Amino acid sequence: MEPKSKDERLLWAQFDALEMGSGWDESDITKLQILVDDVWGDSHPGSVHLHQLSEQAKYGIYEMGAKPAMYHATDICDGCAQGHDGMNRILASREAIANLVEMHASALSWDGMVLSSSCDKSVPAHLKAIARMNIPAIFMPGGSMRPGPYQTTSLVAGDISLRQKRKDAITPEEIRDYKLTGCPSCGACTFLGTASTMQCMAEALGLTLPGAALAPATMRDILDYAREAGRQIVRLAKAGLTPDKILTPAAFRNAIVIHAAIGGSTNATLHLPSIARELGIDLPLELFDEINHKVPHLGNINPSGQHLTESFWFAGGIPQVERELAHFLDLDVMTVTGKTLGENLDDLEKSHWFVRNLGYLANYGLKREDVIWPLEKTSEPGSVAVLKGNIAPDGSVIKYSACVKEQRTVVNAPARVFNCEEDAYFSVVRGEINPGDVIVIRYEGPRGCGMPEMLMTTEGIVCDPRLNGTVALITDGRFSGATRGAAIGHVSPEAAAGGPIAFIEEGDLISYDIATRTINVTGIAGVPCSVEEATAVLAERSKKGIIPREPRKGFYKYYTTHALSATLGAGLE
Repeated sequence: MEPKSKDERLLWAQFDALEMGSGWDESDITKLQILVDDVWGDSHPGSVHLHQLSEQAKYGIYEMGAKPAMYHATDICDGCAQGHDGMNRILASREAIANLVEMHASALSWDGMVLSSSCDKSVPAHLKAIARMNIPAIFMPGGSMRPGPYQTTSLVAGDISLRQKRKDAITPEEIRDYKLTGCPSCGACTFLGTASTMQCMAEALGLTLPGAALAPATMRDILDYAREAGRQIVRLAKAGLTPDKILTPAAFRNAIVIHAAIGGSTNATLHLPSIARELGIDLPLELFDEINHKVPHLGNINPSGQHLTESFWFAGGIPQVERELAHFLDLDVMTVTGKTLGENLDDLEKSHWFVRNLGYLANYGLKREDVIWPLEKTSEPGSVAVLKGNIAPDGSVIKYSACVKEQRTVVNAPARVFNCEEDAYFSVVRGEINPGDVIVIRYEGPRGCGMPEMLMTTEGIVCDPRLNGTVALITDGRFSGATRGAAIGHVSPEAAAGGPIAFIEEGDLISYDIATRTINVTGIAGVPCSVEEATAVLAERSKKGIIPREPRKGFYKYYTTHALSATLGAGLE
């Protein structure tokens, strides 16, 4: 099979000369040509090792007689952006990376591509690019970081950071010990945050090799996956198996089922619709809620559960969850193996994959059922709910699997209102928030300031014994996948679009209920009233208008001017 670029080479002789000047030889320009694009860089643990995976993919491509070419589009880290203006750029980086991969993939007629990333925005960026370009493609996940001491995660940072700001609450030794042990290796942080969730979503969509999501980043297995990804992309190119044959409505429904079962990040309710949108597929927020009413929550995985992502992979990872939930899934969907999901699960069974890693799990004194609950041991359906009401007419989301039952219903709680996260966080630090308050943070949506996550504030709440389990947070911004507690985000319409959240005032009363999927202002200035009366007051207040935005520039200005609503995935128009 000749490369797609054959005809293009005849248009301009420099094409071949430029590639040969880069180390290609005359035989290379006659082969299938595969783009290998990653987010390798020294910026954080999720990207620093990806060149090793890309090298293995290259070897696999060479083995199959094709020619790889490596490109890079380094990503940025949510963890490094906490607490400062950098966090406002994080979600926008998803669009920047997807666009840059599009540029790389459009520069010449590639026959296929392997994309590799680990983390929050780069994984969905790569999945968007795969959907957009629609050439044969495989996604290669960057895997999981090693656990910290005593099976902790990097989010010990929440407690450390809060106590750092309080007088005599921490020692220099505690701070230094955390810095030396909080991130003990490369790979995605080892809780089921957005990074780990989106690796799982890539596999659930059929875009990774079976079992590749969350493989430990320091073990030999992940190198094997990368090598095989290189081999398999050549097979896909020869077969002409393009992403539109894999990313079907049934595949997206499968992914939402898996997301509900494992207790995945609420950010998937942004990313999956945005990926689907690239293919013209509508993925309404209501579909998440419908599925979460039915699918049992199987994943005993931090932060909704106890164990870490490395242990989840040892227990069988996404394939084991798919086995448990086979009757909820469409097993006939096509995947990048060139086989159906059902055939992949059969092949894994035959290869001994489901039992091979249980010995590693035993090293921690664990059994599979400790990490992935069998169906008969599940206690409730789903993990995410969509709430609507006069605060969020178009919807909002909460991960109730990470919320104590006592906070799943709140009636007439006083609102503490802030126009940015930083003010709310330092009110927590200074002890100005009281048990039973509901913190409202607005103007943090996609057009407000880029939809930053509120992890610093949610961690401040749950790490404060006086507030933990009693204070909820409502925002038109978003949350980290690691968020714990009563955290209701993605409120739509957002404040910057004139949504009702912009007109809540200090002391208004707020009620929400996960069982009935409602969220409303139910009192004005401390006095309870009907939902209808409160809605009328919010409408009257709206006549005053919203707070104007500060001047912006560059891509940040472009994103916040053109970003879609969170209910549509917060991509660009």
